[in-house]
Amino acid sequence: MLGLRHSYSRLSVLLATTISILFLNSCDLSDKRTVSYGRLIRIDKFDSQYVSSRNIEVWLPENYPNDEAYATLYMHDGHALFDRKKTWNHQEWGVDENVQSLINNQKIRPVIVIGIWNSGRDRQSEYLPQKPYENLTKKTRDSLLNKARISESTDLFTVEIRSDQYLKFITTELKPYIDKNFKTSTNNKNTFIAGSSFGGLISLYAVCEYPDIFGGAACLSTHWTGTLTNLHTPIPGAMESYLNSNLPDPSNCVLYFDHGTLGLDSLYAPHQKRIDSVLIKKGFNESNWMTKVFKGADHLEKDWNQRLNIPLTFLLKPEFESNPVHD
Repeated sequence: MLGLRHSYSRLSVLLATTISILFLNSCDLSDKRTVSYGRLIRIDKFDSQYVSSRNIEVWLPENYPNDEAYATLYMHDGHALFDRKKTWNHQEWGVDENVQSLINNQKIRPVIVIGIWNSGRDRQSEYLPQKPYENLTKKTRDSLLNKARISESTDLFTVEIRSDQYLKFITTELKPYIDKNFKTSTNNKNTFIAGSSFGGLISLYAVCEYPDIFGGAACLSTHWTGTLTNLHTPIPGAMESYLNSNLPDPSNCVLYFDHGTLGLDSLYAPHQKRIDSVLIKKGFNESNWMTKVFKGADHLEKDWNQRLNIPLTFLLKPEFESNPVHD
């Protein structure tokens, strides 16, 4: 009985953490962010024919613009990237500090960061990869939509999965706007995408669905389970099957994965190892793929902040020669 009570206690803590990460983190806070380095441009309620309107924040490094074209990094959950004073848990990714330091020390090429705010309660439905989901049986899909509950009034997936629409928004509406209004290098060798948790899943899905647009993805604390537990979840198998057929050409793509060992991150190790095996089989190696484990790290912005320099350096290697603007 003691072991059973201990298991229930651990489950309660994990569920409490999940409520915070998956839902409170989705709150659409209206107050504007500030940065310590560079400049932040806010686009309120960017309109779309594919998804609900949302705020976009474009971070420009110091000395922008200069003579060269800038790489671009699209990041999900944009409200949590820059200013911990304006987030629900007073944590942030520290994007401006991390990126500007790496640029100043010539560890990465100059880059513009585009923070895409999430849609709030529909966040998971926009971030779960749609094609793997649609390959599940109808019974399994219905179960994910109707029974993955944290409470009687809160669904993990509030509406049908719509990540294909979300990626159309990024690739056909947002990216053209960014390329038109900022000094960017538009090819896939200079266009990257990143996120954590469900944001890691959608980042990987983006490079698979749009390899001609995105040349790499950083997937931190990738939420392979897709649900709140490792028990009977169909998502890891669906993702593995999808990746077996849809991974980009490794000569044209850079992939970074990681996870910690606490909280939700404690669920990910067996699934990440299976995905790593797929990557190796498909020809990925240390030149274009990295998976790291951070002992003692949790599923929190402060932990992603502490290691953000690693995926940034891996994706944005400075030795790559930038192409002309709008190449």
